[in-house]
Amino acid sequence: MGNTSSGILTIVTLVAALAICYRPLGDYLAHVVTTTRHWRVERAVYKIVGADPEAEQGYRTYAVAALAFSAVSIIALTILLLAQGLLPGFHPRQWRFDEALNTAISFVTNTNWQWYGGESMANLVAQAVGLAVQNFVSAAVGIAVAVALIRGFVRSRTDRLGNFWVDLTRITVRVLLPISVIGAVILLAQGVVQTLWQRTEIATIDGGKQVLTGGLVASQEVIKLLGTNGGGYFNANSAHPFENPTATTNLFQIFLILLIPVALPRMLGNLVGSHRQGYAILGAMGVIFSISLAISTWSQLAGQGTAPRAAGAPLEGQELQFGQWGTALFATATTSTSTGAVNASHDSLTPGAGGAALVNMLLGEVSPGGVGSGLYGMLVIAVLTVFLCGLMVGRTPEYLGKKIGRQEITLAALYILVMPALVLVGTASTVIQDQGTAAMANDGPHGLSEVLYAFASAANNNGSAFPGLSVDTPWFNYTLGAAMLLGRFAPMVAILALAGALAKQHPVPTTAGTIPTHRPLFVGLTVGVVVLVAGLTFVPALALAPISEVTR
Repeated sequence: MGNTSSGILTIVTLVAALAICYRPLGDYLAHVVTTTRHWRVERAVYKIVGADPEAEQGYRTYAVAALAFSAVSIIALTILLLAQGLLPGFHPRQWRFDEALNTAISFVTNTNWQWYGGESMANLVAQAVGLAVQNFVSAAVGIAVAVALIRGFVRSRTDRLGNFWVDLTRITVRVLLPISVIGAVILLAQGVVQTLWQRTEIATIDGGKQVLTGGLVASQEVIKLLGTNGGGYFNANSAHPFENPTATTNLFQIFLILLIPVALPRMLGNLVGSHRQGYAILGAMGVIFSISLAISTWSQLAGQGTAPRAAGAPLEGQELQFGQWGTALFATATTSTSTGAVNASHDSLTPGAGGAALVNMLLGEVSPGGVGSGLYGMLVIAVLTVFLCGLMVGRTPEYLGKKIGRQEITLAALYILVMPALVLVGTASTVIQDQGTAAMANDGPHGLSEVLYAFASAANNNGSAFPGLSVDTPWFNYTLGAAMLLGRFAPMVAILALAGALAKQHPVPTTAGTIPTHRPLFVGLTVGVVVLVAGLTFVPALALAPISEVTR
């Protein structure tokens, strides 16, 4: 179960594969968002939405376009889910409005929070036409906003940040779709299901009947991971053998989760004209990820508790073929990004590993974070770091050739404060009223951990959960839906406003007093700021929940 050599080999293979893809994919991403040539299929999309691909937008117009597109997507997906009974094929029970709205918000915000079992509650058409489509475009929105922020650093004396419709279309058509096709073929070859029927009845050898569930699983599986979405076709997610049948597919799925977030710093380096800046951001991400993985793996292998020690490992709620190393690696990858897919029940992780997963989200999911959101989150942390360093040495802080003044640090602070406010207010309001406590399967520290994890997952657009919490109630559907909505779009608007403020500035020449932002010292300071911000905010709550569980 805890074979050290195979576990280390898995990690080395993963790192090598990501290193091989880092440069070509990052360079390609930079080309996609800078080329002036439009494909014919892209021009058709622009014509449908009524967009002029040659016209650039200021940050307000860019933000309005992103918000309007997402709002229309939420409305359309809500209607589709409520109308499943009218669609061809399997007809699940009628969804309540709060259930449909929660799910629509979940997929449009790149969260994919699932209170339901996909195979039993979602029609094949709804899964393929509604949920899978949002897996593509919600991921593209995140990357587009990250690109807009980088343009804010690169451009000067302008209020133009690009064109949202061009960025959205190009990223979807040129990046996400091609990689998803290749990935789906690989998963299909490894045994992941891909059928045009959702349910079929077969006769068993004892004369009984059994319903076998199928569907377009491989195609949805690859984009759920590549786009750091996380919603599984089946309720068991990547612990289900139809989604993740072998140790090879498990490794490939972790690779898909990390592929684009790891390559985005290379794109940053290309766009700002300094690959060392990209390596610095990637280095900070890698340090946090490595520490979290070490803690999670150690905790899983230690197997605290009488039952885990007797069994040789904590086995309850886990797919045994992946082992403790594969379980810890998947859990770290999915919570260090905004993916939320799982190959084991996170409620069954040891207290240390479960706590590490929770902390990954509370750190802001910047190691390496979701597609787009991880990069712009880490850039905000870098802005805060140079501001603090500037205060210590008595200089006006600068980052990537732009001064960080009152307006910029105010917007960065607003970005940072949104998520903690949603997590803490949501958790507190839930545990003090009956609807919240009635949903908790456990009392004491673990019950609080379940609620804290749920709101951390929603506000960070992750989607994973401790299943001990029963969330299919109007209270949770509305409050978690609000957390997902505000946790996605309030920071996004702050990012675009920050990009607009930076783009208007004159470039600042590098001088002897400029703080180097590409050296190991700055990487260490950035990691320290990530930990410091989260620590000052969440240590009291963590002391009452996962830390208390570990020490009991």
